[in-house]
Amino acid sequence: MKKVSSHNVVSLGLLMVVIMLATQINVSQAVTCNPSELSSCAPAIASGAAPSSTCCSKVREQRPCLCGYLKNPNLRQFVNSPNARKVSRSCGVPFPNC
Repeated sequence: MKKVSSHNVVSLGLLMVVIMLATQINVSQAVTCNPSELSSCAPAIASGAAPSSTCCSKVREQRPCLCGYLKNPNLRQFVNSPNARKVSRSCGVPFPNC
């Protein structure tokens, strides 16, 4: 059986740390702001019912776009409605202060 040198152990340890750090890095991806991505939330917004998991996923994905939607006069009434705020809250997405 071959003896492992302390140099090899240190090298292996450093390699493992680098791999762990590399997998923890969040790569920022640009979000395409598309309000139709939130269509899965329409039933919950219309009725005040609990949002689906798909809806919550899309709300989290579109979070960087919410201020833009609030500033759009055609979308503001839907995004700023009490039920839309309820959906946001239920999905764990803080309502933006724009």
